[in-house]
Amino acid sequence: MKCENCRLMQDENKIVDEVIARVGKTINLATPLAIGKANHVINAIYNRAKQDPSIQLNILTALTFERPKGKSLLEKRFLEPFVDRVFGDYPDLDYETDRVSNTLPPNIHVIEFYFPPGKFLNNPQQQQDYVSSNYTHCVRDLMDRGANVIAQLISKSDDIESSNISLSGNPDIALDLISMMQQRARDEDAPFVIIGQVNPNLPYMYGDAEIEADNFHFILDNPAYYFRIFGPPKLSIPDREHIVGLYLSSLIRDEGELQIGIGAMGDAFINALILRQKHNKNYLQILQALELEKKFGNITNKIGGTNTFDKGLFGASEMVTDGFLHLYEAGILKRLVYDDLPIQRLLNEGLIGHEVTPATLELLLQRKAIHMRLSKDDFDYLVRFGIFRKDIKYDDGEILTSKGQKIRADFTQEENTHLIMENCLGERLKGGAIVHGGFFMGPQDFYQKLKTMPAQERKLFNMRSVRRINHLYGHEEIDRLQRKNARFINTCMKITLSGNVVSDGLADGRVVSGVGGQYNFVAMAHELPDGRSLMNLRATREEGGKTVSNIIWNYGHTTIPRHLRDIVVTEYGIADLRGKTDSEIIEALLNITDSRFQQKLMRQAKKTGKLSNDYQIPDNFRNNYPHVISRLMASIKQEGYFPPFPFGTDFTEEERIVGKALKSLKRKSQSRWLMLRLLIKAIFTYTIPETHKPYLERMQLWRTKGLEERLFRNLLANELKSIVGIDQC
Repeated sequence: MKCENCRLMQDENKIVDEVIARVGKTINLATPLAIGKANHVINAIYNRAKQDPSIQLNILTALTFERPKGKSLLEKRFLEPFVDRVFGDYPDLDYETDRVSNTLPPNIHVIEFYFPPGKFLNNPQQQQDYVSSNYTHCVRDLMDRGANVIAQLISKSDDIESSNISLSGNPDIALDLISMMQQRARDEDAPFVIIGQVNPNLPYMYGDAEIEADNFHFILDNPAYYFRIFGPPKLSIPDREHIVGLYLSSLIRDEGELQIGIGAMGDAFINALILRQKHNKNYLQILQALELEKKFGNITNKIGGTNTFDKGLFGASEMVTDGFLHLYEAGILKRLVYDDLPIQRLLNEGLIGHEVTPATLELLLQRKAIHMRLSKDDFDYLVRFGIFRKDIKYDDGEILTSKGQKIRADFTQEENTHLIMENCLGERLKGGAIVHGGFFMGPQDFYQKLKTMPAQERKLFNMRSVRRINHLYGHEEIDRLQRKNARFINTCMKITLSGNVVSDGLADGRVVSGVGGQYNFVAMAHELPDGRSLMNLRATREEGGKTVSNIIWNYGHTTIPRHLRDIVVTEYGIADLRGKTDSEIIEALLNITDSRFQQKLMRQAKKTGKLSNDYQIPDNFRNNYPHVISRLMASIKQEGYFPPFPFGTDFTEEERIVGKALKSLKRKSQSRWLMLRLLIKAIFTYTIPETHKPYLERMQLWRTKGLEERLFRNLLANELKSIVGIDQC
């Protein structure tokens, strides 16, 4: 790696010395969300501030992860060996460890715009230090807060002569932040420091993520710090989420674009799309069993489809998950787009294909994308997009071929045109992408697949600024062409009968996660003529040992306001709310509500005059019960299309069973009386079936020491009695 104006260093503490010398003792440290944090650099800055109270440190970030840690004996026994195996040498961020334990020093604040869901619900300091911001506005807000230091994990090129580095999975904010800090320094002489930490475990990504190393002041490159990238394990997909995925898959149109939000439902949707592509006959039979055409055909026929993907899909998503790679491998994600208006327009109009022909060049001339007498810029443009071969040269109005032939770069003469067409054309368009992403995160095999993918193939995944992904402003014309038939898929927690969506917070004001890019994509769906926002949620949840509806009459917090309502999907079906009256919205949402709650919600709507007094829910939608879903899934799962882990798992067989039992215990513990009954039963449990041995051995509880271990063993063993043999956790 060549680095002329930046300093390569192996000691992070010397970098901290340089930071203080340059920006002083007020350090506003901006560091990427998710996997892009330079852990060793950040820990060094944090611990220096921890030791020196005169330093005021503000850490500006989002989605900080740590190695999972258990609280109870059962959680610790389950997690410790699993975490060591899956997370390896990933180093925790010291600020995260301290703020979880509420021991952050008073001179240090961690200010985040997106939490790991639910993690800080009961942490008053973090609730106070949360910033609610659209993802596209985060750079602006970081600059307004005086960000003066960046610490970013980077990947270096295998070419030691290269002066480039890759921002890899996190160009989302860094690209704009580096540029704005540099501009502020020119305008205001404001000091700043940009630090990179090399980690070759990060895939080297090209496109916008590849920048000059000299953008950095310091680069920490110490092989002792090449840690495993944080890779969250895959969670199992419950039956009802598989059903949600099926409904969503029927709303996707060929030759379209996909955005998929953060959440486990994404895997269910990806699995259903692959089923639609690879086993279409079976897919259609399953949709028939769901009565899709009968109940929701008016929606799916209008905006979706159920056939295989001939032209394929393009992905433009703030978060790129391993699901996009699975779609690529399945031949679904194959619609190439180009950052060029004339080429993309011609492709959309069907006038050219990806194979270069004389017509490609003729149409570009007709559209005045290039001049009849080619300039050097015209020539470079044609080579960059593969229309001209890369082995030809331009010299003072002439094209020099690899055979030494000279051709005037002048299309006004028929003879020149003929020679150019015969000797200069490439074979296929170049520079296209099948994915535009802001950041990526996934399991370890996702990173490994990207790392080992040939460079030319990896270039199909263009990681770029989130402001290029999450809104249309500044590049609207090309985005409208690329985002044809766009579908923006996001998960929410609740939806009111008036169409308000609740995704990031509670009625009492506490923040669960953050708005992230959800509002951006919902708003974009309304700006694109053929775009749609698909909001999905579970119809019910467990709360305090009771089942409650996630479709509710009203709520004290809103993430997406009702005037941006669009399509809503639950395990009971699809509701198209766009352009509907209030009564029509209520009717559509009642149709996909759990039937245990339909009548009460309908009465509330009638009481307020929002629903006609004589309205009744159609018979087709009065059988929305969990046992109906379970019975349906039991019949169709026999084909093997809906496993709990369709894309693999880091859990062993024993861990999957134990994990299911632990989840069940955790749910039951929400009810005081139910938990009391379990404890009494555990006290009077005297024998443990031999079949439970491998699961209890995994938890080091087959042989117990003391009363505490015996009690926990019996609790787990009793729960296992209804779990062993069930292939889902």
